[in-house]
Amino acid sequence: MARPIVGIIGNHFLINDQYPAQSAGTMNCCAISNVSGCTPLIVPADPRYVSVEDLLESCDGFLFTGARANVHPEEYGEIETLAHGDFDRARDAVTLPLVRACVERGQPIFGICRGFQEVNVAMGGSLFPEIRDLEGRDNHRMPPDGTLEEKFELRHDVTLTPDGPFAAVFGTHKVLTNTLHGQGIKTAGKRVVIDGYAPDGTPEAIYIKDAPGFTMSVQWHPEWNADADLVSRPLFEAFGTAVHKWAQNKNVMFSKTA
Repeated sequence: MARPIVGIIGNHFLINDQYPAQSAGTMNCCAISNVSGCTPLIVPADPRYVSVEDLLESCDGFLFTGARANVHPEEYGEIETLAHGDFDRARDAVTLPLVRACVERGQPIFGICRGFQEVNVAMGGSLFPEIRDLEGRDNHRMPPDGTLEEKFELRHDVTLTPDGPFAAVFGTHKVLTNTLHGQGIKTAGKRVVIDGYAPDGTPEAIYIKDAPGFTMSVQWHPEWNADADLVSRPLFEAFGTAVHKWAQNKNVMFSKTA
């Protein structure tokens, strides 16, 4: 039997600063294939090529990946400034309605970094353009120098609600994570529950209250070393379990109507 399909949201970029392409990090594909036990399918995040309706029927779950480009502030009612950085309006046009549709249907979603922020904005929340500029906050951005191992080094604890879903997945209420982001949650969206915080108060883990399916999202990057990391692996395993369950239920429904 074929493995369930996870749509991995891609990002626009230019090869050699000239040739347009859509891509997703290899480590995302690796985590979905090796840990979640699903088939990774890179989705071109552009409404000219895909529709939310087609994606919902083609995939069993979705991984909303990190990205250089940020969600445009108009999506949460604010004015664009230089501090907001670069944008990808085509990705916004696909991911925000896709998040809302998945939440409604109970179709599993897993948000990472920008994906974490997309889930919050899709549910009506807002973002700070630059966390490090806020009084009392740390610099959560990727270190500018060093190897990949150094950039993805575990840098701070995340304290979780003791009886929340993240603590249940990890078996503990405190985990050590990497941190590679500039923006962060300003106001939580409707039904968005902040279930974990960095030491400086930055939201790091969220889920959607009363959603019928898997909606866990994190501000850090668990796709790094997902096979072996004690925090990353349980997250991708839990997501994979939810995707497999969705696919099985879908197949049962299809066989009954065939």
